[in-house]
Amino acid sequence: MSLVIRRIAVENFRKFRAPVVIDGLTDGLNVVIEPNETGKSTLLEALRAAFFVRFNTRNQLAQSFAPHGDAVGPEVEVAFDVDGARWSVTKHFLRSASVEVSGPQGRAQGEEAEARLNALLGSVRDTSRGGDVATYGALGLLWVAQTEALSVTAPAQIVRDSVTSTLEAEVGSIMGGAAYHRVRNRVEAQYELYWTPTGQKRGRQTAARERLEAAETTAREAADRLAMLERSFSDVEAARARLKIVQREMADNTDAQTRQDLIASLDVARAAAQILSTRRAEQEAINGKVTALADLRQRHDDATRARMKAEAALTLASERRLGVADTFSAARQKVVDARTALDAARADRQAARMALAEGEEQIRRSRRCAAVKAARRRYADLLKFEEQRSTAKALSDTAIAPKVLSSLEAHERAVAEAQAVVNAGATRITLSGSADGITIDGVPMALGTSTLDREVHIRFGDAELKIAPPASVASAAEFLVSALRKRKAALDDLGVVDLAAARVRNQTARDAAADLRTLEARIQAATPADDVLQLAAGSADLKLFIAELGEEEAVGEEELPDIAVLTEGMETADSAVARAEGTQDSAIEALRRAEQEEAPLAMAEARATSDVANAVSALEEIEQRPEWATLAEDLVKAREQAAEASVKVEDAFRDASAHDVAAINRKIELIDARVRTTVETRTRLETDIARLEGTIESEGGLGLADRAAAASEEVEAARLALQRITDEAETLKVLRSTLDAARNETSAKFVGPVAARAKRYIERLLPGCEITFSEDLGLESVSRAGMDERCASLSRGTQEQLAVLTRIAFADMLLEQGKPVSLILDDPLVYSDDARLDTMIEILSEAATRMQVVLLTCRDRAFRHVAGNRIAL
Repeated sequence: MSLVIRRIAVENFRKFRAPVVIDGLTDGLNVVIEPNETGKSTLLEALRAAFFVRFNTRNQLAQSFAPHGDAVGPEVEVAFDVDGARWSVTKHFLRSASVEVSGPQGRAQGEEAEARLNALLGSVRDTSRGGDVATYGALGLLWVAQTEALSVTAPAQIVRDSVTSTLEAEVGSIMGGAAYHRVRNRVEAQYELYWTPTGQKRGRQTAARERLEAAETTAREAADRLAMLERSFSDVEAARARLKIVQREMADNTDAQTRQDLIASLDVARAAAQILSTRRAEQEAINGKVTALADLRQRHDDATRARMKAEAALTLASERRLGVADTFSAARQKVVDARTALDAARADRQAARMALAEGEEQIRRSRRCAAVKAARRRYADLLKFEEQRSTAKALSDTAIAPKVLSSLEAHERAVAEAQAVVNAGATRITLSGSADGITIDGVPMALGTSTLDREVHIRFGDAELKIAPPASVASAAEFLVSALRKRKAALDDLGVVDLAAARVRNQTARDAAADLRTLEARIQAATPADDVLQLAAGSADLKLFIAELGEEEAVGEEELPDIAVLTEGMETADSAVARAEGTQDSAIEALRRAEQEEAPLAMAEARATSDVANAVSALEEIEQRPEWATLAEDLVKAREQAAEASVKVEDAFRDASAHDVAAINRKIELIDARVRTTVETRTRLETDIARLEGTIESEGGLGLADRAAAASEEVEAARLALQRITDEAETLKVLRSTLDAARNETSAKFVGPVAARAKRYIERLLPGCEITFSEDLGLESVSRAGMDERCASLSRGTQEQLAVLTRIAFADMLLEQGKPVSLILDDPLVYSDDARLDTMIEILSEAATRMQVVLLTCRDRAFRHVAGNRIAL
């Protein structure tokens, strides 16, 4: 059965922000020719989303449906026919996600609607992030997006299963169809109880392995508890023996007596240490006083030497600076003179520049005045030409269209033809002699010949003559009257009296049109661009300029300045400024060199002055201190006191060394630690004895030996069960691989019918070509003139053409099975030459007689001639 898309409506879907409806799709060939970026590929993506993307998914593909930068919910609605029954699907994505499917069985929403779509279209649920066309079934193969057909690929598993089911009767085998899958599915169901898809153990194997590991763990725990009970008996006896030894050690009082003796000697040692500390403090105070007095003496000597050195350096720097003072003053005066000369040169240049600017402005005003006069003359000519153009335009507008003039000539011919018919069938009578008393229809009859086209009554006194022309004359007369009325109406519409007047008016209008073209050229010539006035070409710009100009004052006939002389004066002034600037730069450079020579000398003089002041200040500060007057005597006395303090420190150190406080403290701490460790050991042993006795009491009556034996038996049973399940798993794996091998062997039988169906299309494109398919029904190679070529090595154009043709062959086979089929190609045959493109279009047109075909293309020239239903986006 065929699938026919009837209507597509999208909103907030990628580039389709506003609602867009595509209607009018028919059963056969539908062609959509639109430029790039119009939304053709987006339209195909919207169809795929409506049929195959789950409404409540938020994967990467669904996120891409929303327009960039908009937080909206994409919506797609599709109306379609399947086997003549009308269906529709409406999906909302991301925001307020929903789906509704309507069909012969009524409406469905949510998961039920998705299930109906999958069952109807032969697709399966897609769980990928970016969309997997392999899950779309037949339409995933036949709805071809851009570049998807640039290489020949094998159909997905769903399509291969449908094709093999169709061909089972032809090849006489079930290994590729539904029967094979029933067997394979039962084996696969059992296989999944033991193995993962990648061949890893799971299910029953994992459970058996876990049972064995649990039994082994239980057995180990039981054995460990039994061994621990047996160790507890020996451990409690050992702990009791160690407790007796510790208690015996605690009863000995030798360490207590030794500690008392050490405490007595500790007081003596502390007193000696205190005396040593006092003597050392006294020594440090005396040494500090000696150091301070010696430092004061050294600082005074250093300051005296620094003052003498600074005074010598100051004298030398002053003498050197005095030697360059005259040179520095002369350089400074030279800079001042150069600056004055430069200011004068710049003033002269400014005056020359102003004179030149005024001369140029005077010339510019003169040129503008001449240009304005010329513009006024052109404006006058323009007004005259425009008046003539208006008259010519009015005359040219009276031209009669050729079609109207032809109609008027046709009316004239119709009148002439009707008059000829009337004249040919009318009755003619001639009256001669005397016409007195003769009337015709009550009116006196004139002498001569009369033409009668109707019935008349002629009286001769009391006698009456009735004359009736033939019956055909009446209809001819009516036709003549009608033709005369039409001619008059046409002439009245044009406002002319006859055809000759219309022709004269038309000739006058043509002459006026010729004059109009001449006037347009003259107007264009009269309105050129003017660079002086900054006026663009054209009559509108000239009129605007004249309107804005007003009464501009004209420049008098004054004598124009000589720009060459003014320019020469300007250049002379520029040269004078340049020479003055050079002189100033030279003077500044000389001053800079003088400053560079004088600056170090000034800095040296200032530095020497500062050093002298610092040295004098330091000497004054030292000599004003109160200890300076008796510094020599105090320094000798302090050194004698320092020697006496050193002797006292030595004596105190000898007394303190005889009684070492730290050594005595270490001995006391050692005795205390030994006592503390003994107490802790006794406490720990008592705790261990109590714990072991409690363990023996609690574990002794639990039957740990029986438990250990039962756990060993469970380990053996679990090991046997694991071996049995492992054998079953290996058997299923072998059976599964055997079925796969048999299927691969049998699948080659299906290649022949597939190749035969595809060859009838490929033969038209590549005459004399043999094709071969792979086991997965993918086109593998072509053979031409005895040479085999892999499809991957063919040109892009040939690969695309073969991909489209094989899809048509698969579509025919799916139609035989009653699958819903339609063919959509987005930008197809982009690399095809003209001859092959025509052949491919013929094949697609033939395929459109069996299924709906939709071509989405931007190539108007290539597909303009294709007969089919044209759809506009």
